[in-house]
Amino acid sequence: MSEAKQSIADPLGAFCKDTNAYLDGVMKGPLSELSYAAKDIFDVAGHVTGGGNPDWKATHSSADKHAWIVQTLFDAGATMVGKTHTDELTRGILGENAHYGTPINPKAPGHVPGGSSSGSAAAVAGGLVDFALGSDTGGSVRIPASFCGLYGLRPTHGRIPLEGILMQAPSYDTIGWFARDAKTYARIAEVIFQSTIPDNPPSQIIIAEDAFAEADENVSEALLPLAEKIAELAGDSSRVTLAPNGLSEWSAQMNVLQSKEAWDTVKGWVDEINPRFSFWVSERYQFAINTTDAQLNEAVVIRDRIRIRMDEVFANGGFLCLPTAVVPAPLRGLPTSAKKDVQSRLARLTCIAGTTGRPQISLPLGEVNGLPIGISLMGDQGSDEALIGFAQLVEAAFSN
Repeated sequence: MSEAKQSIADPLGAFCKDTNAYLDGVMKGPLSELSYAAKDIFDVAGHVTGGGNPDWKATHSSADKHAWIVQTLFDAGATMVGKTHTDELTRGILGENAHYGTPINPKAPGHVPGGSSSGSAAAVAGGLVDFALGSDTGGSVRIPASFCGLYGLRPTHGRIPLEGILMQAPSYDTIGWFARDAKTYARIAEVIFQSTIPDNPPSQIIIAEDAFAEADENVSEALLPLAEKIAELAGDSSRVTLAPNGLSEWSAQMNVLQSKEAWDTVKGWVDEINPRFSFWVSERYQFAINTTDAQLNEAVVIRDRIRIRMDEVFANGGFLCLPTAVVPAPLRGLPTSAKKDVQSRLARLTCIAGTTGRPQISLPLGEVNGLPIGISLMGDQGSDEALIGFAQLVEAAFSN
């Protein structure tokens, strides 16, 4: 494998400055003319995976081999030009890192890029690379895709091997990627999934009315007409209320279960190192420490009920349509209290796919006050390729 020290012009602050990880792909391959970046949670042989926390990087050794996804892209000919910033240990959704700063959102200057795959989204949106790897545990591909006007998929849970990545919560962790157009997205998908992308529309589009109601009014007003136009491409549509008791109950159970897993993942290292964390990350871990067995058991019961409900929603096939985010990208540097409110609201939408293991793709079709806002399609388990294929049909229809 060829490796070289390489630097890339980075006016967006998207790339990690403390690593020179770079990989030339094989000479000939299906992705040989494409460049990409990798969120700094993916192992690259000979380099330390930093994870957005300087104490993590200082107390871990260099990787002895590439992550599965990095090796796969190398074998397909793609060239990795660097590693990108992430929220600290992926515990964030806005893209602000207390240690390394906040990448610039080129589609919304002065606003956050979204996280935790912040640098990857910024690098693609700014045209620094053709595509970039991220991860999605609680929304960390979908939200940056929405905020930065990109295509971004959270795949079916377990569909892409997680070998060689810094884990957060294994029951929720997935690998995704960003691209500026659906055709490029599909090319990468064919390599990663080792399959072809179909071009058939779904049997129906199911519009999630309560998901649209969670979004700001101007977001719903911008996205609902798009949902109806997308439904026309499928030829049939229906409307549904997903959560009779409210989507806040759905996000609360995932917060409990994901937070507990995230703490279990790092607690041995925290006990040994006593690392530096930002206030937000410390609070997230403290929340998990204080969670009782009764709260965990209740969350499991609610999770199982949600999974049954979503099986009902998908019983007749089709794709679910919902906003990717409840708001466009917030301003950088919001007070902590304001950040907590936004993050809590975002989770009411991102928790649906995370809880049920279903794939969800964000399409960069909406705009509110000049800011990008994504609209999402969610399919049943294993429908990743069908979602991406339909995204290409939607892109073509909307560009005419």
